[in-house]
Amino acid sequence: MRSQAVRCVHHQRRGVSAVKHTRRSESVASQRGEGETTATPLEPADRERARAIPEAAVARLAVYLRVLSGMADQGVTAVSSEELSQAAGVNAAKLRKDLSYIGSYGTRGVGYDVEVLVSHIERILGLTRNHSVAVVGIGNLGHALANYGGFPGRGFPVTALFDVDADLIGVPVGGIPVSHIDDITAVCLEREVSIGVIATPPPAAQSVCDRLVSAGVQCILNFAPVVLQVPDNVEVRKVDLAVEMQILSFHVARRADEAASVSAGIVSAGNNGLGVDGMVIRP
Repeated sequence: MRSQAVRCVHHQRRGVSAVKHTRRSESVASQRGEGETTATPLEPADRERARAIPEAAVARLAVYLRVLSGMADQGVTAVSSEELSQAAGVNAAKLRKDLSYIGSYGTRGVGYDVEVLVSHIERILGLTRNHSVAVVGIGNLGHALANYGGFPGRGFPVTALFDVDADLIGVPVGGIPVSHIDDITAVCLEREVSIGVIATPPPAAQSVCDRLVSAGVQCILNFAPVVLQVPDNVEVRKVDLAVEMQILSFHVARRADEAASVSAGIVSAGNNGLGVDGMVIRP
C-alpha cells in the first residue's frame, strides 16, 4: 500500500505540466499564476519514480526544494551533495538516496545543477501548477493561514475562506471574503480547490471534512486534534501542535536524564578508591 504522502502527490499531479523549466524565474512565475502552464500528465518514467518514493523522503524533498530555491535566488548554479545536505540538515548519503528516487544523480566533480534539480523536484511534487487552497475556520489560526504570504509564491494560493460566524461572512481576510460553510461545495467547485485546510474546533472537523470531500477535494491538512474518516482516495495530513510540543518535551527530559547520569557517573568515578576525607585505602 502506497504511503499517504506519495498518494497525495499523485492526486496533486493531475494536469501537471511536463514542460521543463529552463529558468528559475519562469518556474516561480508559473507558481504564482503569472504565466500559463500546459496541463499534461507526467512522463511514465517520472510516474514510476514517484510511486517508489517513501513518505519520509517526500518530506525531505520539500526541504531540499526550499533550500535549492534559496540558492537559485542567490545566483548559485551548482551545488555538491555535501553542501546541500548540510544546508538541509541531513547526511549526504541520505540526500543522494533521496535524489536517486527522482532520477537526479549529479555529476562527479561538479555536483547537481541547481535549476535542473529544482525543476525535477517541482515536477515530482506536482508544483508546476497552482493548487487552490481553502481554509475552513477563520479563528486565530485561520486568520494567520489566510494572511500568510508564503503560500502563493510556492504555488498554493488561498482562494476560499469559510466560517459559521455571521459577523465574519463577507468580511475580507487576506483580501478574500469569508463564505459560510454551507457554501463549501459550491465555492470549492467553482474555484477548483484541490487542498482543504481544517482549522475548526474538534467537534466541527468531521462535518467540514465531509463537505470538502463532497466538493471533490482530495487532499486535506487537518489542524483539529481529531482523526478524520475519509474515503480511500482522500489523503489527510494531521498537524497537532500539542503533540509536537509533547515530543519536544520528551527530548528535553531525555537529555536532562542523560546529563544527570553523566554527572552521577563522574562523581562515582571520582570517589572510587577513596576513603574518609579523600584518603586512599590500599589493600
